[in-house]
Amino acid sequence: MGRTVQEVNLTQEQAADWWEVEALFDLCFAPGREALSSYRLRDGVAPVSQLCLLARENGILAGAIRVWPVRVAGRPVALIGPVAVHPTHQGEGLGGMLIREVIDRAHHIGWERLMLVGDAPYYGRFGFTRLDGVEMPPPTNPDRVLGVGDWNGISGQVLRVAGASTPPSHQGLKLS
Repeated sequence: MGRTVQEVNLTQEQAADWWEVEALFDLCFAPGREALSSYRLRDGVAPVSQLCLLARENGILAGAIRVWPVRVAGRPVALIGPVAVHPTHQGEGLGGMLIREVIDRAHHIGWERLMLVGDAPYYGRFGFTRLDGVEMPPPTNPDRVLGVGDWNGISGQVLRVAGASTPPSHQGLKLS
């Protein structure tokens, strides 16, 4: 019988975990993932530490999710992603558990709007819907721009937060 998500321990990512998480993302995503438009919004920006989570089984990284602050129409928005599950754990519900936990924690700490770029059929089960009028940097497919939370009357370009530094965010990263 396969493993269950109950056997997995969720913790907040720490600075020492950065490269291990990056290795998981490299394993799970195509080469060149950092060329995606969402990475331009993350460069030099510290992630929302309380929402960057790791899933470990017996101390071994099984999944990870990161969340970044962005702005739309002058309002703060939490941009979810990347989220990845190690191939040996795919199909166990771990990705769903990470998404649900981020939504719950984000709501608890005051984030009113969350968004991501992804497949509507998958993320729709967590309450995400297409964000008409919210524009990610090109070449993002508008059908994949999804959000959950209070998006009433909010539209415009997704912008990098002000004051972001130019070095990569893992340099001097303070997640805790």
